[in-house]
Amino acid sequence: MDTSGHHNLNDLFAQLGLPSEDAAVDEFLARHHLQGDEKLAKAPFWSDVQREFLQEAIQDDSDWCEAVDELDTLLRH
Repeated sequence: MDTSGHHNLNDLFAQLGLPSEDAAVDEFLARHHLQGDEKLAKAPFWSDVQREFLQEAIQDDSDWCEAVDELDTLLRH
């Protein structure tokens, strides 16, 4: 696990075990969306490990939380 400070969206995708190239990130964002007040970590497209990581990033206010917040926002557009 990377714990080295500021992380961008591509870093987050790599950390989640997803393809992290710009085109792959764009494709993921085009195919997945959050509805209304649906919580990011509760979305059905995450594995249990990914879900746990996302929950902990926010709960612990870790150095990943900015990238996780960005992902949450992008999935709502």
